[in-house]
Amino acid sequence: MLDTQVCDIERRIESVIAQEENSATKAKLLQSIPGIGPVSAAMLIAEKMPELGMTAGEAAAMTGLAPVSHDSGTMRGTRAIAGGRKALRHVLFQAALAAACHNPVLKPIARRLKERGKPHKLIIVAITRKLITIANAILKTGRPSQPQIGS
Repeated sequence: MLDTQVCDIERRIESVIAQEENSATKAKLLQSIPGIGPVSAAMLIAEKMPELGMTAGEAAAMTGLAPVSHDSGTMRGTRAIAGGRKALRHVLFQAALAAACHNPVLKPIARRLKERGKPHKLIIVAITRKLITIANAILKTGRPSQPQIGS
């Protein structure tokens, strides 16, 4: 019963996106990025991310992917991500997991970070930030993703 309801809701979301030409175009462009599927594209469109069109740093901050310092006086704390749109960030984390394995541009970056001994969460956050940067660039140019094989 739940599977039927999920399928029905997914069809409704696809229908709503397809009805508006601008949203349908954005969804098609976003889904051209390896790692971003229908759910991630729908979430990016639903959140009406104004960050897509901003600088990479601004987009990262709006999605809660920018490092926030925990400093006080002479004490230097560790940096952690905070704020932004939590639901969107979690969907993008899932997209980043797929991109780290299947995106020919992002896979080598994830591999290099892992070889340097970076923690798994740091790798996923880095890939997520790169994914937002790529999505931003693709929506600005209006051209679908064409990953460079062998990077």
